[in-house]
Amino acid sequence: MSDANSRSISSNQQGLNEKLEEVVRKHLSTEFKKPIAAHTQAAFDEVNEKVKSFNGPIILDSCCGVGESTANLARQHPESLVIGIDKSAHRLEKHDVEYKQTENGQYLLVRADLNDFWRLVVEHQWNVTHHYLLYPNPWPKAKHLGRRWHGAPVFPYIVKIGGQLEVRSNWQTYVDEFAFALGLAGVDVSVAPYSADTAITPFERKYWASGQQSHRLQIDLNSL
Repeated sequence: MSDANSRSISSNQQGLNEKLEEVVRKHLSTEFKKPIAAHTQAAFDEVNEKVKSFNGPIILDSCCGVGESTANLARQHPESLVIGIDKSAHRLEKHDVEYKQTENGQYLLVRADLNDFWRLVVEHQWNVTHHYLLYPNPWPKAKHLGRRWHGAPVFPYIVKIGGQLEVRSNWQTYVDEFAFALGLAGVDVSVAPYSADTAITPFERKYWASGQQSHRLQIDLNSL
């Protein structure tokens, strides 16, 4: 498929999801008790050893897919260790074939469930300076609000991780909802259109080639 043939997101939802506030308030006031999966615990333990021995800033690239964004972020932040996390082994395996970069920056990729990985990051108090959520699956059907990160039980941990949080999507409603959820958590942030000279993820490149607009929120959670 050509990069210029990416379809825009279609949803049966108009504006913010009508259950958004109810769902977010519930998650903000309820402890997330789901057990940590063994495979994510093992993956985290391996990465944690590298984090503990690293003397610079830590950057998270969550939902990194094939890891192109992870490598690009490492080039932009050469003093940092950039950790790309995705649940799909298939996507991560594509990295070494098509997207691997060895010349600039320091990064690693890990297969893990973010519902568990984020909680472990908070538990072990990583010094995260930046946290990127670039074009996560939007789950645009209204009934799938709980699958969007701001509508999921793990949402409070995104806030607790801290750092400069950046969320991008080609569906403005997703970013607007994320900003609304942050507001319920006591974090005021605005959403703005985003563009740049160079796309840093395969999805970003496809969306822009198709004439779609990206939307972004940025907030330094450590300054609160």
